[in-house]
Amino acid sequence: MGLRALQTAATGMAANQFALDVVANNLANAGTTAYKRARTDFEDLYYEYLKIPGSQDLQGQLTPVGVHVGLGTQVSAVSDDHRQGSLLQTGRQLDVAVVGDGFFQVQDGGQIVFTRAGNFSVNADGQLVVESANRGRLVEPAITIPQDATQITISSDGNVFAQQAGSTTATQVGQLQLARFVNPQGLVRLGENLFSESDASGAAQIGIPGQDGIGTIRQNVLEASNVEPVRELVDLIKTQRHFELNSQVVQAADQSLQLLANLRRF
Repeated sequence: MGLRALQTAATGMAANQFALDVVANNLANAGTTAYKRARTDFEDLYYEYLKIPGSQDLQGQLTPVGVHVGLGTQVSAVSDDHRQGSLLQTGRQLDVAVVGDGFFQVQDGGQIVFTRAGNFSVNADGQLVVESANRGRLVEPAITIPQDATQITISSDGNVFAQQAGSTTATQVGQLQLARFVNPQGLVRLGENLFSESDASGAAQIGIPGQDGIGTIRQNVLEASNVEPVRELVDLIKTQRHFELNSQVVQAADQSLQLLANLRRF
């Protein structure tokens, strides 16, 4: 019996250690642009039944309850919280945020990936890219900003206008499109604020901002992480406490096993 308790508590320690890792990652990304917090879900493991409910007793009567013991817990899922983060004013022309549902599309190694981070910039060819020190990922569909542009305006429906030197009018140079998913929980995190679609998320539904349930664009702002540090700290304390409780069960089970072993010597 002590061995079963030790193994069961060990599953609790492993699951809560995993949950601590998730909380730590949330806190590490509390300042990451458009980061979406993750939540750990648990489920109980199999049960060992010594007597099934409804078994017949010695008098032929059906027992109303059974005798069983659980074998621990495990992580069932890590789900992403895609709620909107707060909007931070930056005043920068190429900073944009999605207000509502949707992701920007960017090119990455020949495939299209998705991001909520709208900290855009232009490369040496004037092409609109997502800011990154590692790679210059082009926005999809491609948008080229004239090199002599003095003013860039991005409307709520994603139209990109540029006013060039010596001109008093702005010319449309591109159109931002957004992608939405039936199940954004099914997107695969790639790091660097990027997601890829999967069979679980469904195919990307591409559209114009503000249409067909897709969110709108707001210029001069960035979406902040939706991590709430106080909430994460509370989760951290609770998870650490759960880990410690399971650790105490492991110690108690180990002591009982040692006691039984000593008794058998007599």
